[in-house]
Amino acid sequence: MQIIDGKATATQIKAEIKSEVEAIVAVGGRAPHLAAVLVGHDGGSETYVRNKVLACEACGFQSTLLTFEDTITEEELLSVVDQLNNDFNIDGFIVQLPLPKHIDEQKVTEAIRPDKDVDGFHPVNVGRMSIGLPAFISATPLGILTLLQRYNIETRGKKVVIIGRSNIVGKPMASLMMQKQFGDSTVMVLHSHSHNLAQECRQADILIAAIGSPAFVTADMVKPGAVVIDVGTTRVPDATRASGFRLQGDVDFEQVAPLCSAITPVPGGVGPMTICMLMLNTLQAYKNTVESSSQS
Repeated sequence: MQIIDGKATATQIKAEIKSEVEAIVAVGGRAPHLAAVLVGHDGGSETYVRNKVLACEACGFQSTLLTFEDTITEEELLSVVDQLNNDFNIDGFIVQLPLPKHIDEQKVTEAIRPDKDVDGFHPVNVGRMSIGLPAFISATPLGILTLLQRYNIETRGKKVVIIGRSNIVGKPMASLMMQKQFGDSTVMVLHSHSHNLAQECRQADILIAAIGSPAFVTADMVKPGAVVIDVGTTRVPDATRASGFRLQGDVDFEQVAPLCSAITPVPGGVGPMTICMLMLNTLQAYKNTVESSSQS
């Protein structure tokens, strides 16, 4: 059984990005610039955005963090998005979700220019990705795909079962794994209303759990020798930790790991790759900006 180390892989990729950025700056170019918009004081969002800023530093990027109270109006936030859309010095930006209930998240997402949408959530990027055109791919699915590639895990012709059908992970993951230039796999998507869920999971050569339910995947759901990718990160109470909680994946790791040929841990698996892929998308956005300005 092999542990798929997302933390080590992400560190390696960020070092590769930094080397490329240093080469760009050495010949007179500017560093890529990522901006992040944070509304309110959600603890998870604050941690995630802080990690994105640290990742920018590790990659040699410029970063800008814009913070607002949760009393900001939808109109005011859309005005911020418009300013970032038209700021030539910012290559890409993200609006951290979730947003306060009085703000329409979809409206904000669609207001972001697709060429600056490094989160890959805009319908234009989602649509282009789904038919195999160049696009920003959302970070978690891209991170999973990258881990499979870097660990030389064969996907062509394999049966991939994805538990979860979210717009952020399940649906784009299924699309990527189906496409010939990416996974080239046979794909099944399961969800809370799927019949014979455990039986279907046992058919998987590669099982991707993205349902947001702690320890949902148990040993009886996994075929011996399968590759298991755990996307879940739920805080569960743990009195032995100073924080009072620990991160639990969607997979019961202790039960499932002995059965697998390879498995991602939680934490340290898919999570670090998500932020790393955001850095890759930002680097590509920078390259697109440079290419566009040179042609105009």
